[in-house]
Amino acid sequence: MIRARTFTDARQQSHSNAELNWWIFMRISGLILVFLILGHIYMTFIQVSESDATYDAVVAKLANPAWKFYDWLILALSLMHGANGARYSIEDYVRSRPNRAWVKGLFYTVVALVFAFGTVGLFSI
Repeated sequence: MIRARTFTDARQQSHSNAELNWWIFMRISGLILVFLILGHIYMTFIQVSESDATYDAVVAKLANPAWKFYDWLILALSLMHGANGARYSIEDYVRSRPNRAWVKGLFYTVVALVFAFGTVGLFSI
């Protein structure tokens, strides 16, 4: 696990390219997610009045494939970002290798199910 603040330090601490790539992903996805979520909050709660926030309005908005992709991108990036952060915590706090494998396996299964149900729910509207 990399505990660096700069790319140069992360490169020196990484044992594999995969760890370095996840370190880079966390920084980039976090930044992208900030803007995606702020845009989502603005379009959902500020731009639309409370009386216009109905099921039909949401269905009409999601009829546009661009909005579906926008919401799916939030779902995918946030799940990957959160799962990678949780992976760090699992590696820190679950000391036994067999237990860590079970916890990670169960956790990744739950993340995959949430992603699958979220994707099906989003694209079935």
